[in-house]
Amino acid sequence: MPVPGPMELILLLVIVLIIFGPGKLPDIGNAVGKGIREFRKASSELEDSVRGDSKRSTADERPAGDGPDRTH
Repeated sequence: MPVPGPMELILLLVIVLIIFGPGKLPDIGNAVGKGIREFRKASSELEDSVRGDSKRSTADERPAGDGPDRTH
């Protein structure tokens, strides 16, 4: 998918300005920014949970004699 150039971005901004008006642009920008932040937060949490699971699984694969003190 090609990246839009500066002319396409200007055209898109003009169309959005005509449709929503100048009063709504800050609200739209705020909503888009909030959505991007939530997406990044969710993706980093998912990445952390996947990395945490891989660390836990490698810790569980130790030989039986190398674990903490076990009372029998």
